[in-house]
Amino acid sequence: MKDEQLIYALALQHVPKIGDVTAKKLINYCGSAEAVLKEKRHLLLKIDGIGTTTIKGLFNSEHIKAAEHELQFIKENKISCLYFTEDVYPEKLKHCIDAPILLFQTGNINLKQQRIISIVGTRKITTYGIAFCNKLIEELAAFNPIIVSGFAYGTDITAQRAAVKHKLQTIGCLAHGLNQMYPKTHKKYSAEVEKHGGFLTDFWSTDTFDRNNFLKRNRIIAGMSEATIVIESAEKGGSLVTADIANSYNRDVFAVPGRVTDSQSLGCNNLIKFQQAHVLSNPLDVPYILNWELDILEKPVIQKQLFVELTSEEKIIYNYLENNDKQLLDVIALECNLPIYKVASILLTMELKGVTRPLPGKLFELV
Repeated sequence: MKDEQLIYALALQHVPKIGDVTAKKLINYCGSAEAVLKEKRHLLLKIDGIGTTTIKGLFNSEHIKAAEHELQFIKENKISCLYFTEDVYPEKLKHCIDAPILLFQTGNINLKQQRIISIVGTRKITTYGIAFCNKLIEELAAFNPIIVSGFAYGTDITAQRAAVKHKLQTIGCLAHGLNQMYPKTHKKYSAEVEKHGGFLTDFWSTDTFDRNNFLKRNRIIAGMSEATIVIESAEKGGSLVTADIANSYNRDVFAVPGRVTDSQSLGCNNLIKFQQAHVLSNPLDVPYILNWELDILEKPVIQKQLFVELTSEEKIIYNYLENNDKQLLDVIALECNLPIYKVASILLTMELKGVTRPLPGKLFELV
């Protein structure tokens, strides 16, 4: 996009009371952002749904001045601009009515990869959630998906660091301009993320930081992805908003179930209960439901199981099950000389590692 065209697109984005839906309507009618800002007022009022209040500030010269200032920031910081009609713009996001007309990007993002999934969840992620999230990305690495999240505390940064670890492309969708980083403590991860992907936002460098921005940001996370995965969530939370948006876009949603007594599993359990999400109890559920090529995964999974690292206590249980087939939880604890509560926790970790699996009647066996 040429600088002159970009200035007009930025100027249109800057006009109050003209959101992305209205901006696209105006652009589609006039042919370009430049044409919109040069069109006669009475002709714009002929467009269905466009009134005097909507276009009141459209012809204020301040918008061009603001756009020129923002363009200078964009150039100085080597930021890429993605216009909603261009090939470089996220393909799936193009089909969302409220998607931004402009996105700002840093890093080495390659959106030609079609397998794009978002992973979201609570900022207060538990050890169970961390283990499942890491295992999920480890198992999906064979499919080389892009991992999208919000770069926030908890689930977001867990997913994005796991993506970097497995050399997957990851994208952080930010709720602020590219002149800052929130939370500040995550700045230490930004270089790695940009090396293996990058950051996207539709906010300007001049936008005031506001918590409501997070909800607006969520439409990008849900819209650019083939599916949204909720790892953990309380009864209310931003990740549930993202899931709701994904459902409104007719995208697949997955939720990891948890115990009914766990506060950070209430949101996921409710998504499943009200049939707003697929149950995600095994990483292989994702490629199966999304109809990815399952044969790609078979060999890598076997290899990972053969070389999985076990703690000393996990080895004790592994060796016992190897010699005794399936066994009751109580019997495993007794024979391995370990407390029942500890065995239950160890078996859960081993299940997430793909080593054991539960059976009806509190029985467990090796995979």
